[in-house]
Amino acid sequence: MTKRPRAWRWCVLPLIVAAQAGCTRQADATDPQVITIEARRFAYSPAVIRLKKDQPVVLELISKDGLHGFNAPELGLRSDVIMDGPSRLTFTPRKTGRFIFHCDIFCGSGHDQMAGEIVVVDD
Repeated sequence: MTKRPRAWRWCVLPLIVAAQAGCTRQADATDPQVITIEARRFAYSPAVIRLKKDQPVVLELISKDGLHGFNAPELGLRSDVIMDGPSRLTFTPRKTGRFIFHCDIFCGSGHDQMAGEIVVVDD
């Protein structure tokens, strides 16, 4: 009879101990909200993003058809949006208002219409 490796104990044991102690991790107000934004000629989806002031956010930017840009200058946000995987922007909005974002990499004849809005509100 061959002995099984015991490495699994190091993975399972902490989970058992945590469960017995009542230590389950739950999302709280400081966990970032994750929002996926798809870019394609010549629009973003969603085009309007609603956020709460002082709540951390991760924007996952995905391109569906080529290279695009994401630029929200009033919020200090800028990233290339590529097809190979999501680009991530992490930030915490500190002021309320309406903030325009747009594609800043020329992507064709409708490029100048490729824009959206981030709306930040108080709780």
